[in-house]
Amino acid sequence: MPSAPPPLLHTDRLLLRGWRESDVAPFAAMNADPRVTEFFADAQDAAATATFVERIGVSFAERGYGLWALERLDTGEFIGFTGLWTLPEGSPSPGGVEVGWRLAPSAWGRGFATEAASASLADGIRRLGLSDVWSWAVASNTASTAVMKRLGMTLRWEGPNPKVPAGHRLSETVGYHLDGATWRAES
Repeated sequence: MPSAPPPLLHTDRLLLRGWRESDVAPFAAMNADPRVTEFFADAQDAAATATFVERIGVSFAERGYGLWALERLDTGEFIGFTGLWTLPEGSPSPGGVEVGWRLAPSAWGRGFATEAASASLADGIRRLGLSDVWSWAVASNTASTAVMKRLGMTLRWEGPNPKVPAGHRLSETVGYHLDGATWRAES
């Protein structure tokens, strides 16, 4: 687990915290669930999940941001992640910062993604001084694009998904953007 833990963030219903060894197995099970991975171009097995969790710790240590584990305050249940991530080379905004989330199906439809992502955005803009944040999704992932809109993000990009061939069911991607200065003025 990470040597430099992220700050803890609290919302009305959630704790955004660093990852624990006990999170890896339920996260791997989540990543094996076809409902969760419906809009992913590549699957993540248990070994890849563990490696990903390690990379999250490195991101917090090196950049001051990463993906928090999400825990319900009422039950203590691990339900997924949200946070900030550096966009890779080959993406439409390489090196930019993305807000993202992945939740277990048991947590869907309850507003947890919006609640957690909003806290993550606020932390990134206030604590880190981020000037802009992106969020990307397959165009047909209407649940995620609805979260982006609720966060106050605006559609700025539509185009091909670099991870799949043209014509693939996941080939159309959308990018939503949030300007940090605008967010500060409205908050």
